[in-house]
Amino acid sequence: MNKEETLSNLHRAVAEELLRRVMSGEANAAELNVARGFLKDNGIDATPEQNDALGKLAESLPFKIELESA
Repeated sequence: MNKEETLSNLHRAVAEELLRRVMSGEANAAELNVARGFLKDNGIDATPEQNDALGKLAESLPFKIELESA
């Protein structure tokens, strides 16, 4: 296995383990922060919408965030 394949496998394994822990509810605050950083480092972001979980989280914040209508 070459370096590129090894790094690709490691990246996949990290993503799968983070996803497993988050989806199972096992992830603690530090692991959620790692998952957030992993997404950011990989250029993954989301726009909150009124009817999704991110939108509901944004609505609960003590300051105003503009949400897109779904």
